[in-house]
Amino acid sequence: MSVALRNAQRAVPVRRAPLRRAVCVLRAALGASRFDVGLVCAGNALMQRLNGAYRHCLEPTDVLSFPFYQVTAGELPRPRCLDEYDLGDIFLGVEYIHQQCRQTGEDFDDVLKVTAAHGLCHLLGYRHDTKPEWEQMYQKEAQILEELNRLTGSRLRPLTAGFF
Repeated sequence: MSVALRNAQRAVPVRRAPLRRAVCVLRAALGASRFDVGLVCAGNALMQRLNGAYRHCLEPTDVLSFPFYQVTAGELPRPRCLDEYDLGDIFLGVEYIHQQCRQTGEDFDDVLKVTAAHGLCHLLGYRHDTKPEWEQMYQKEAQILEELNRLTGSRLRPLTAGFF
């Protein structure tokens, strides 16, 4: 199935092909390569509106995930027909991420990939509201990023390192 990537902002240039390839690898590492994923690169204004509407937080953020299914962490959805092979949509706050990278000196393209991995885990029911949930999500992020690292020679680490 496909990864549909849309760049809905103009503030930051996004290298779409490498990001799409990384999301395909990460999706396969999750065992979900049969499922479609929507990926939207968004600016601060859109991320702030979405964050306000869905999380009641009036600030932009780095990632928001909108799952098609509500599943328990570690389970794959069980679609009833071909049209339902959809994990959902991930909105990457690329303007926000770019600003953070400028402050920390981290590589923007690498952080986009790690943030996408985080969003994919959320689509599959992983949370980080409690320490046990965070540990489970951290392990899953580390596992799928390790596969991406193996294939690309990268050294990416989970977004939620040191969260608790």
